[in-house]
Amino acid sequence: MTSLLPRAPIRDDGRHREAGSRAGDLTLDNWQDAPHNRWAFAHVAELVPTAPIAHRPAVESAREVVGLEAMRSSMPDLPTRLEESYTDALVVVRDGELVAEHYREGFGPDGLHLLMSVSKSLCGLTIGTLVDEGVIDPDRRVDHYVPALAGSAYGDAKVQQVLDMTVDVDYDEDYRNPASEVQAQDRVAGWRTRLPGDPADTYAFLAALRGGGEHGVRFRYCSAGTDVLAWIVESVTGTRYADAVSERLWSRLGCRNDARITIDPGGFGFANGGISCTARDLSRVGVLMLGDGVIDGRRVVSAEWVRRTIEGGDPDAAAGSVFQRVHPGGAYSNQWWITGSDRGDFYAVGIHGQFIWVDPATRSVVVKFSSWPEPVTEGWNRLHAELFRDICDAVG
Repeated sequence: MTSLLPRAPIRDDGRHREAGSRAGDLTLDNWQDAPHNRWAFAHVAELVPTAPIAHRPAVESAREVVGLEAMRSSMPDLPTRLEESYTDALVVVRDGELVAEHYREGFGPDGLHLLMSVSKSLCGLTIGTLVDEGVIDPDRRVDHYVPALAGSAYGDAKVQQVLDMTVDVDYDEDYRNPASEVQAQDRVAGWRTRLPGDPADTYAFLAALRGGGEHGVRFRYCSAGTDVLAWIVESVTGTRYADAVSERLWSRLGCRNDARITIDPGGFGFANGGISCTARDLSRVGVLMLGDGVIDGRRVVSAEWVRRTIEGGDPDAAAGSVFQRVHPGGAYSNQWWITGSDRGDFYAVGIHGQFIWVDPATRSVVVKFSSWPEPVTEGWNRLHAELFRDICDAVG
């Protein structure tokens, strides 16, 4: 059973601190584990095939690292807290302006880092642009858009139920269990060594998933659902998922760099966790959400979609979850986590400590890349909620 508290640091032998060189014993089956993940999360394209998510060249501005000076007086313990939480990068934006940032040794502003499930929230926004245009109806069944999923766990689910992860599906999300569906999906995606009998690609994997219960009743976190959404995107746009994200989101954000996404043998982009980008570029997503779908005067997604995301989700569906032990009254909506707190903060998160934290109360966005030794624990999530709120208050 996974501990509910962060484990003691594993840096004592110095291996986890080594960020600039590849460990000699790194393999396809251990690159997600500490201490290898510190190097691997910043070099995914050297381990797994990837495709670009192209940006549109932005107006150049100063690239110097801003540093943490804006928060040192009110948060003198911040460097220690960042070190103890395995931070690879931290970017803080207030009212659309970069006010503080920090990078571990060997990593910097132009470094791409794996987002893990923060990728899901980018998919939610991409879907939102298609809903805005009337191309996707959230109340339609999945198999209306992807007939190949008829008979699967997702075929008779509504698109909105997939967005909110209330689909009943037989899927074990235990990242440490070799027999789990999430590890099987990793193998299909090229993230682990394939085993005999594994589906040929993600399309085949998704079509083989089964359920049987009632949809829309209970929150059930399942990474496969995001890839179902990506398949819908491909079906309605007639383009690869990476190209759709580029056209509809990344190229409209004013990003400085291309993002990248891992691809499986069928060319399918691993939408649920495979995107890598820079911390500064990722902060643009948070700025977009604070701007009700507008950034630098450009409308990317409707204010209605952003509002429905922030105010949506069913807290009762998530009752009893680990998430609600950290955020009582919280909910999951359109692939984003809504805390339900008085300050109205919400976030995107990926295992091993990747975050976009959005705090409307202070008009702040915090992006953090990490290489936690554990995929996820209640303790790590609680610690980071406190950290991000302290940071937002320090710059507010």
